[in-house]
Amino acid sequence: MEITITFLPNDKPNIPVEAETIVPSAFIARDEIFVWEGNKKRSLSDIAEIEYKGSTDDVSDIHLVLLGETGRVKRVGEYMDGGRITIHGDIGMHCGNFMESGIIEITGNADAWLGREMRGGTIICHGSCGDYCGSGYRGEKRGMRGGTIEVMGDAQDFCGEYNSGGDIIIHGSCGDMAGVEMHAGTLTIHGDCYRPCGNLTGGTVTIHGTAFEMLPGFSHHGEVMVDGISYSRFTGDVANRGKGEVIVRGYQR
Repeated sequence: MEITITFLPNDKPNIPVEAETIVPSAFIARDEIFVWEGNKKRSLSDIAEIEYKGSTDDVSDIHLVLLGETGRVKRVGEYMDGGRITIHGDIGMHCGNFMESGIIEITGNADAWLGREMRGGTIICHGSCGDYCGSGYRGEKRGMRGGTIEVMGDAQDFCGEYNSGGDIIIHGSCGDMAGVEMHAGTLTIHGDCYRPCGNLTGGTVTIHGTAFEMLPGFSHHGEVMVDGISYSRFTGDVANRGKGEVIVRGYQR
């Protein structure tokens, strides 16, 4: 079953839409879906056109397609437990919160906290993403615990903070403090980053570009070959008795 949701133009585009109800499983019964636009509860049909094609009782057979003014829509795919969501454009904050399974694909950019505390499934962002990709929310000690996030562009600060078992792939560069407080999982950065991996206790971070301002709490353990190219291998963060691994092509202290 395919459901196309086209968000209508709004004369107040800065008012966000809280849409944690936009998950495939919510559309099986075709009941009315409610969201919050600012501080007002709205029927989804009041702010978007909804078109159904087909029917199913299996969440894995449901494909949500989001069109229109999607950039102000937050929390899409929260607790998603199967199926597929395709977003044609940008998406707001907290997309894929606590996601357990399924696929979310974003053709544009994603705002902050993409895949926050994700448990499983796959998120593919063809643009760039904001701060805290794959991290835990403020005050949480565990971020992403499973699944995969792949970003074709850049990520901003604190990418992979508190990663506890997920896999994050950034094809561009990251901002400040990528991989900070990581416990497990992997973070792969194909570009550059700044001050990565503070308080790293576990997991593996691979940086194919340059790590600027590499923190002092990492022990150098020689060179390793990656695709025929020599990379430096570090372990740490020794300041936190960490046993994580950082493999980096170039670095500056």
